[in-house]
Amino acid sequence: MHNKLTHLFQKKNKNVLNVYCTAGYPKKNSTVAVMQALQSAGVDVIEIGIPYSDPIADGPTIQNSNAIAIHNGMCIPLLFTQLKQAKKSVQVPIVLMGYLNPVLQYGIQKFCKMAASVGVAGIILPDLPMYEYEHLYKKNFTDNNLSFIFLITPQTSIQRIKLADKLSTGFVYAVSSNAITGSNVKPIDQNKYFKKIAGLKLQNPFLIGFGINNKKTFANACNYATGAIVGSAYITALAASTDIYKSTINFVKTLK
Repeated sequence: MHNKLTHLFQKKNKNVLNVYCTAGYPKKNSTVAVMQALQSAGVDVIEIGIPYSDPIADGPTIQNSNAIAIHNGMCIPLLFTQLKQAKKSVQVPIVLMGYLNPVLQYGIQKFCKMAASVGVAGIILPDLPMYEYEHLYKKNFTDNNLSFIFLITPQTSIQRIKLADKLSTGFVYAVSSNAITGSNVKPIDQNKYFKKIAGLKLQNPFLIGFGINNKKTFANACNYATGAIVGSAYITALAASTDIYKSTINFVKTLK
């Protein structure tokens, strides 16, 4: 079966740019416009955050965008409706990033089925433990041809990095620090960690996330990894924007 994410990495193994946006932000109906703008700007992967009241892995910028999106009335059923609208015009691989609780409430089987039907290629649920994924839920994702992406951090042991790689499909999400999204970290320690992961010769490509916000940080991440993930910096650009399309095009130019 054809998976857009796997297909992308077969074609492109360098400088892959994944940009994160929160569904229903800045406005309830912004999601499709944001996706179309990111595609026009030349982004390789679009990662859409499912708003949640307690996004533990995220810093203040993304937490705030989650709160605004929830206040706007964003929820999983509405997101699927919006993704269905975007399906014709957006060809770029789409990854949904969320937390386990809302997905379980929606129903994990139904969630995977719906995600696949609206053209989603991959899923990230940072608080789903590997053991539970492997023994309880994996079949839901594989049956629907959805890549599942695990996160690793500088604290993750080599043994667990290898397990995350074995269980992931699509890519492995290498968090550049133990901090939350949007924070600044010492580059020296980071590069040592990036080098360590690159040296493990994982079976999946790995993308580096957290703290990527300009050409320099993007280029540095790409020296070690297949690409990088940008989130907080883009949310900040959207917050100050009156024209989603224009500000998205300009923002992506600051990275590439």
